[in-house]
Amino acid sequence: MTTHIPAREIAERPIGYAGPNLSPTGLRLAPRTLAGGVHALLATIPPKDNNGLVTGRDAALVVDAGITPDVARMIQDRCAELTARPLRYLVNTTYHGDHTFGNAAFPSETVVVSSRANRDNMGDLGYEKQVRSGNMYGDEALFDAVREWRRPNLTFDGHAEIDLGGRIVQLWHFGPGNGPGDTVVYVPDARVAWTGNLLAHAGIAHMLLQGGPQPYLATLRAMREALPDLATIVPGHGPMGDGPAAIDALVAYLERLHAEVTDSVAAGHTLEETIARCTDPWAGELDPTLVAALASYQIPQDQAVHGMRELCRNLHRLNILATYRLYTAR
Repeated sequence: MTTHIPAREIAERPIGYAGPNLSPTGLRLAPRTLAGGVHALLATIPPKDNNGLVTGRDAALVVDAGITPDVARMIQDRCAELTARPLRYLVNTTYHGDHTFGNAAFPSETVVVSSRANRDNMGDLGYEKQVRSGNMYGDEALFDAVREWRRPNLTFDGHAEIDLGGRIVQLWHFGPGNGPGDTVVYVPDARVAWTGNLLAHAGIAHMLLQGGPQPYLATLRAMREALPDLATIVPGHGPMGDGPAAIDALVAYLERLHAEVTDSVAAGHTLEETIARCTDPWAGELDPTLVAALASYQIPQDQAVHGMRELCRNLHRLNILATYRLYTAR
């Protein structure tokens, strides 16, 4: 039963929980060229959403669509500054609204692509807006502009490839992680992957929103085996990082989370007791490599470090809650 994937993400939150601020207010996208025709579009304020642009001889591919139509237009403006190639493909790394609400603002000739599992979860716009409103911090009215949830035109199950003309982009669905349909966009010749919510910089807490540690672990191990040459990840949120180091760090975290919650449930502890007993990796200082990565943002560093640490502690408590609920429901 610990491999069960719920039909919807968990709605419960720990007492005093504060999740990531994903409001687009103040958002700017800073291009970072990783190879010829391969660009990260990085949010200037973490942990707001990152995007990406990959170009070939004939066409361009965009990674994720933004949280509102205005953000989708901002993404297209940044792309127009970087390439004259037509935006033929838009890949959604997850079904979550902060990555997909902007789909409808892309031209109709742009083909939206994602995993079948992501598409299957894009059915209730009202509920999705309600869930994401918890990350808007007073800017919920911006969702009034989201009137259509454009679903992918093209889906795949495990692996697909898109030829942009002289450049192949690989799409992978290794299994469930943050959600049931996490999609990785990999550019082999640049050794760069956009990982959405599946994988962030080592030292950042991830979110178990729709499943538990065990299926997530299987997904990460499959990713590690399939992409042995992976060097750099551009996550859906936060700074870019070393791909193998990020996988190793998250595997270690999920293994410990699974073991500690399993033991606590077996001992008959309450949720509150379990939260108190589980190891908090963010009780002390942040990983030094993460601190160094945060230094790339043009914001006060004490603010960046403190904000990331507090966010990670909140996400960790949410992960314990989600795992506890899943394991006690067996």
